[in-house]
Amino acid sequence: MTAPDEHPLTGPGLDYGPANDADGTRVVRAGLPADEPYEPPLPGPVFAAHYHLPDDAALDGYVYGRDANPTWSRLERALAELETPGDPDTEVISFSSGMGAISAVLLSRLRPGDVAVLPADGYNLLAALRTRLEEHGVRVRTAPTAADAQLAELSGAKLLWLETPCNPSLDVCDIARLADAAHAEGALVAVDNTLATPLGQRPLHLGADLSVASGTKGLTGHGDVLLGYVACRDPELAGSVRAWRKTVGAIPGPMETWLAHRSLATLELRARRQAGNALALAEALTARPEVRDVRHPGLPGDPAHATAVRQMTRYGCLVSFTLPDRAHAERFLAALRLVGQATSFGGVRSTAERRARWGGDEVPEGFIRLSAGVEDAADLVTDVRHALDVAAGG
Repeated sequence: MTAPDEHPLTGPGLDYGPANDADGTRVVRAGLPADEPYEPPLPGPVFAAHYHLPDDAALDGYVYGRDANPTWSRLERALAELETPGDPDTEVISFSSGMGAISAVLLSRLRPGDVAVLPADGYNLLAALRTRLEEHGVRVRTAPTAADAQLAELSGAKLLWLETPCNPSLDVCDIARLADAAHAEGALVAVDNTLATPLGQRPLHLGADLSVASGTKGLTGHGDVLLGYVACRDPELAGSVRAWRKTVGAIPGPMETWLAHRSLATLELRARRQAGNALALAEALTARPEVRDVRHPGLPGDPAHATAVRQMTRYGCLVSFTLPDRAHAERFLAALRLVGQATSFGGVRSTAERRARWGGDEVPEGFIRLSAGVEDAADLVTDVRHALDVAAGG
């Protein structure tokens, strides 16, 4: 019989309570209000442009729809619980898209003459944002993600932007090492954590000042929401990002934030299945002679694996690889049955695309980025092998 002060799963002397819940439990309850009789666990979206304000009302509550919304607040609390479990000081600011969140950090923190260090191989819209920063007088330096190459560009920097794993090449950098070096220069450190999600990597725990992500991808996982967010522990930083959101109006809709919050309950299940499927696909692809440069941080032989093991708990849904040429890649994509052609990633349905069709990414014409969904792993591997056979036959 279990003693009164002993939890059957943790044993005597060990803590039992929300702070010690595993991720699979935490995502189910994150951001939910206290239970109310006859009320749903997750209240529906609040549609409001304005709120009732009697003359003596305090103005630190819900005042206007561009400032705050109860539906946003619940999602932001949930994301804060996932980014830094047990830390009540973490604040999250949600945005209408991942680019809204990225732009808010870079444009609110950088001034003419400041130096920003960006990845040379990050998300392709960073190039457009780099142009905008330079038009505003910001000096931008870039370096690849691999081998922590951004270290060499930190002298005099005001802000270091990391993306790890980077998209689409899936290189990984050492967040803690780079954050220490950047802080020694007096620079802020922001990490794009879109691919890993907070269940795969927690940048704030690794020394970053800001964790930024698109909620459009794996976080929500159903391909039906555009969303972004910024997480940080510093009230001044949070305030500047929140003020930028208000000024430019990059606010999320209540329906989008409600859908995102609803989707969090399955995040751990989805992330675990997707990571397993991605690894199975990567292993199958390495056995094919016509396939080159298979990349997935979970592969023991991947150049990024050693660093990924130190800072990640899951290695994500993406696999990249290169087929001999454009025509070969297009035959492969056309022959897939279970894997759809789409430019996003992180969804429950597997997708793939030939990245060179968009331009901007320095990848070969036959480069494929494949996002593993939650289908049966054996079925996905069979589908990919069949498509490779068809493509190889011309």
